[in-house]
Amino acid sequence: MARIGSFTLGRGVSLIHLFHPLSFGHSQMSDEFARIWPPKWERLRQQNAVAERLGEVLEQLAHEPVARESDVETVRASIQELTFDDPIETVPAAERVIELMKGGMVHMMHPGYFGLFNPATIFPGILADLITASLNPQLAVWSHAAVPVEIERRVIQDVAALFGPDFHTGHFTSGGAEANNTAVLLALTRSNPRFSEEGSRVFKGSPSLYVSAESHLAWYQIAHQSGIGRDAVRLVDTDGTGRMDVKHLVRLLKEDRNAGYTPVFIAATAGTTNAGMVDPIVDCADIAEQQGLWLHVDAAWGGAISFLPECSDVLRGIHRADSITLDAHKWLSVPMGAGMLLCKDNDLLGETFRVTASYMPEGMASVDPYTHSMQWSRRFIGLKLFMALATIGWDGYRSLLRKSLRLAERLTTLLGENGWRVVNDSPLAVKCFEDAHRALDLDKIAASVVADGRSWISSVKFEGHKVLRACITSHRTRDSNLDDLISALDVARRQQSS
Repeated sequence: MARIGSFTLGRGVSLIHLFHPLSFGHSQMSDEFARIWPPKWERLRQQNAVAERLGEVLEQLAHEPVARESDVETVRASIQELTFDDPIETVPAAERVIELMKGGMVHMMHPGYFGLFNPATIFPGILADLITASLNPQLAVWSHAAVPVEIERRVIQDVAALFGPDFHTGHFTSGGAEANNTAVLLALTRSNPRFSEEGSRVFKGSPSLYVSAESHLAWYQIAHQSGIGRDAVRLVDTDGTGRMDVKHLVRLLKEDRNAGYTPVFIAATAGTTNAGMVDPIVDCADIAEQQGLWLHVDAAWGGAISFLPECSDVLRGIHRADSITLDAHKWLSVPMGAGMLLCKDNDLLGETFRVTASYMPEGMASVDPYTHSMQWSRRFIGLKLFMALATIGWDGYRSLLRKSLRLAERLTTLLGENGWRVVNDSPLAVKCFEDAHRALDLDKIAASVVADGRSWISSVKFEGHKVLRACITSHRTRDSNLDDLISALDVARRQQSS
């Protein structure tokens, strides 16, 4: 008899027999099974066909609109045309999906996309997702995925070391929100050893979190999810430049303690979503140390600047944080989603996510990912960044980042020469700007630029008033794309003035 793991096959039964379509009990399954798992030559043919179509679309994007208008009824009707009651061949189905997506989304792969921190992905990261999807490792425990787990550990350690010698542990996450959520749980667990078992009721006063008013406000969801409630989030004013006002932070902490609350956590932002501003990390670290609070730095986007030695002052003081969020799917340009939580205390991670189950392998609790993170079933997220670093290296990333910064500075010059004023003094590659006389409807300007098709920007609030925002993180962006943006802005302004 053949034996596979703990399963024994009867005499004369092979894997070929086990997975033969007729073994499901009816011969009509053969066509469906051929689609489930075609022979090797057919799989390669289908992969090549889909890859060729994707390649064509990516080449065409630069000559297509960044985004087209969509309406709910049309989009839903077009998707309904693919009916599950009458399935079609795999390649035509894939080509139909690609065509739908081509006309029904904002294209982050377009060189004129100056939107949020969504990346134009680099090719090694795309290949990594293909490898992960094909071999499909489950990273819950070390013993079931030794190499994938160790690859992720290696990347975490090497990236964490950029932020200081005390950072040596952490894990990959689905994105920045999960990483920030993890940091809050770590802070609550450290602040009261009974929190793990009894929850927030162990605190004499309700625990509270302190974040910038310009921070990513997933903090409200995080407070809700962690059981301390949305009222636990305290928004700290900014100082007029988009950075956290530490004087207001100190005042809030004092007021809350006097009112019976229990401050637990400060989050400094390194690269605010609206304007790319970096909070005063050193001052936040001083306050956290003086008052015994957890200091987290949400560097989901801006943390990539740590790759550049010449920019070491931008994140000055970050080595004093207790934890850091960094998203590889932002400025490091790997496919969604690939967040990271970096910290200094692996034992605290183990206590925060402590769990045992009889159906899980024993003996590797100190390294099994499911015992040190929110996720149980885990995708091989870290391979995307590992492949990128293995193929382009630190120097390759430095070239990409320097290019973004150079283009951002050129954009500042072009805006100034054409009657626009940059209002954010960010060390990162994002520019917030307005017309010099504040006479234009900036929402309409942004809409006009997007309708032009060559560029995608947005309007946001910065220090209380509306501005336009352009972020440069795409490796596909060229100087000519900046010229296109300036041209579209000029046309929009003339149209509105007339």
